[in-house]
Amino acid sequence: MRNILLMAVLALLAVAGVACANIGSPEGGPRDYTPPVMLRSNPIPGAVNFNGKKVELQFDEIVNIKDQTTRVIVSPAPKEQPIIRAQGKKITVEFKDDLEPNTTYVIDFSDAIEDNNEGNVIDGFSFAFSTGDRLDSLQVSGMVLRASDLEPMKNVLVGLHSNLSDSAFSTLPFDRVSRTNSRGEFILRNVPAGEYHIFALRDVDNDYKMVRTEDIAFLDKVIVPSASDFTSQDTIFTFDHRIDTIMTAAHTEFKPNDLLLSLFNEEFHSLYFKKSERQGDNKLLALFSTTLPELPTTRVLEPKINNDDWYRLETREAQDSLVYWLTDSTMIKTDTIRLEMTHLHTADNDSLTLKTDTLTFAKRRNTSEIKERERAAKEREKREKELVKLEEKLAKQQQEGKDVTAIEEEIKGLKEMLLVKPMLLAIETNKGSAEITDSLFIKSSSPIGNIDPGGVHLEIMNPTDSTWQVVEVPTMVPSNQWDIYRYVAPMTLKQGSDYRLTIDSLAVTSIYGVACDTVRSTFKVKGEEEYANLHVNCLGFEGKAFAHLLDKQGRVVRTVDVLGKFADFYDVLPETYYIMMVLDANGNGRWDTGNYSQHLQPEDVFYYHNPVKLKKFSDITLTWNIYDTPADKQKPEAIRKFHPEERDTKLKKEEKKNNNEEEEDDEFNSNGFINNSSYSGDKYRDTKAARYAR
Repeated sequence: MRNILLMAVLALLAVAGVACANIGSPEGGPRDYTPPVMLRSNPIPGAVNFNGKKVELQFDEIVNIKDQTTRVIVSPAPKEQPIIRAQGKKITVEFKDDLEPNTTYVIDFSDAIEDNNEGNVIDGFSFAFSTGDRLDSLQVSGMVLRASDLEPMKNVLVGLHSNLSDSAFSTLPFDRVSRTNSRGEFILRNVPAGEYHIFALRDVDNDYKMVRTEDIAFLDKVIVPSASDFTSQDTIFTFDHRIDTIMTAAHTEFKPNDLLLSLFNEEFHSLYFKKSERQGDNKLLALFSTTLPELPTTRVLEPKINNDDWYRLETREAQDSLVYWLTDSTMIKTDTIRLEMTHLHTADNDSLTLKTDTLTFAKRRNTSEIKERERAAKEREKREKELVKLEEKLAKQQQEGKDVTAIEEEIKGLKEMLLVKPMLLAIETNKGSAEITDSLFIKSSSPIGNIDPGGVHLEIMNPTDSTWQVVEVPTMVPSNQWDIYRYVAPMTLKQGSDYRLTIDSLAVTSIYGVACDTVRSTFKVKGEEEYANLHVNCLGFEGKAFAHLLDKQGRVVRTVDVLGKFADFYDVLPETYYIMMVLDANGNGRWDTGNYSQHLQPEDVFYYHNPVKLKKFSDITLTWNIYDTPADKQKPEAIRKFHPEERDTKLKKEEKKNNNEEEEDDEFNSNGFINNSSYSGDKYRDTKAARYAR
């Protein structure tokens, strides 16, 4: 009986348990926001006289290694990549080859280690040991920014060479190497005392050595790592604001800790001819591997022609693609064209030499086009026969005195279908609303051969009596040296005025003699009240410079020279803009990259750190000392392309928001960078000033 009662009680408890489970599940405690913690290791951190080939790290929770091929790096680099595994709460690093004697090794995990459940990352984690009787302990730190636009460069190698010869960068692997984090920051840890050159490298071939096609950065000055001890005091107060305890803490500062490396690409590309192609009866393409410093010379081998002016050249600013529009009818009709082309070519020693190629351009026979032509020809022949029969029928019925109205209509329709309509050149021109900076233009669908000045008529409305007055239009010219489709009139349109434009039929013709039809349009030029002027007083530099006005996407809207320290942007549409400046060392009006063999740094770039909002009919002047804002803080967040990876989960950020907590500091604040992981104005100015002192 007792057993039966016991079983009944247990059954009731089970039912009650199920009922409770249906109400809600237990929360399982607070979420984990802390990164994994290393509990122990073999060998111990900072061990000396290590003679094994395997390192084991034990953590307090299950861990993963994220993107280990790009984030984990061993320094100095072994001949073969070690095997790195995460197994449960343990990470093992197994070396395949023997380690160098009397050497400090650093396994830099960067931000690759995270816990398995919440993805909390250990930021800047590294492990060091020595195969000798001492552990090197110096550090070097800084930042890598892309030279052309100050974007932070992540996952870029930064290395030290104790061999101070220029050739070391391209012939020897780094002595010490690390990798930048998502903010472009780096720390080279456990560096031996000595003198070094420092480099950054986007190591495409993973050999820790530079080749000319890879992105690089370098400093000409010699780096001498050092350490100094200092103390700081922290005061603890009582509840009534009286001093309770003054605590003194010891710290070590490692220098240099503010190195700025500007990453660039030498833009070296071997120049060679890639391919030729006949893109139509009248169009030849010659494609090169990179920009041609000068145009090639050509000679027609086949067919035999007596005309040197046999083409119109279409190219682009990059000048790596050349399109020859044929204007010689003999060549257009010829099935196979052979040209002799003499062009620049990169030789084995990387110098440019002249080379002559024979190019063959054959017509491509398109089966579908051929069939369509045959079909159209048969259709035309059929209609011509129908027309003959209808005309015979018309004559007969006219003789018989019958009503021939229906037959005449049918004949008229057939003749219209058989009529070859003349081709017209499609053109565009100004219409609607025009900006103050616009020119009078004509744009064609085919390369323009001629514009008759007498066929272009422009009139402006007189606001006093609303009559149209003739405006003289100067001879129209190509909008730039590469454009064969768009011509502009070198004239200034009057602000706030209404214009009427008429282009006569036959006034514009293509290189094949196809003419336009009559075009009429009206347009109004905006008045100065629709625009703003911006004047930027640029301080802190000497020499030539130019400034870009950028839109919200970071695209260049306007470029002006900096004259007398002022960059003046007139007649700008009201909008939010950003300002970028380039120190134009060689005065060629464009940003130039660097060259390692010539010890030439890329030209310096600066951003005004705040957006500039312009309103209609405003005239704004601002003063900008280009060195006042640290390098990594200059480029406004809104136009940055690369953003640092979030180290905290969304849940953690939400918790901080709710608890009004501050963001946690990273390890760079304590050991590497100071001043909130940034460069002070003075340090940035000194870094740049050193370049001009050389």
